[in-house]
Amino acid sequence: MGETDASVTPSPRVRVALALQGACIATVALYAVLRLVQALLYPEPNPATVIWSAHAGYLWRAWTVAYAGAMAGFATFAAAKKHEALVCRVLLGGLSVAAGLIVVQGLFVP
Repeated sequence: MGETDASVTPSPRVRVALALQGACIATVALYAVLRLVQALLYPEPNPATVIWSAHAGYLWRAWTVAYAGAMAGFATFAAAKKHEALVCRVLLGGLSVAAGLIVVQGLFVP
């Protein structure tokens, strides 16, 4: 039961589903890390004192991690071709890490 046939390639639908999961997990984790690093290294001005800003920090963080998450999704898609079970296990662990990071970010750097 624990053994798998190495010659069986997962269907493209399964690989796409795993890629989407990998992209979402990576995006959430990377957003939390990026937000924590930016808050610690580059504190933003008080929004109540800023009337207009040419740089919207949230927008740039969101686009940056969405791009990185898409790259992680492609990597997940490629890895799932030969190592589907391993990718599933890594995604499960990554989900826990991403959830923990976003909770920490939300609590300490809202």
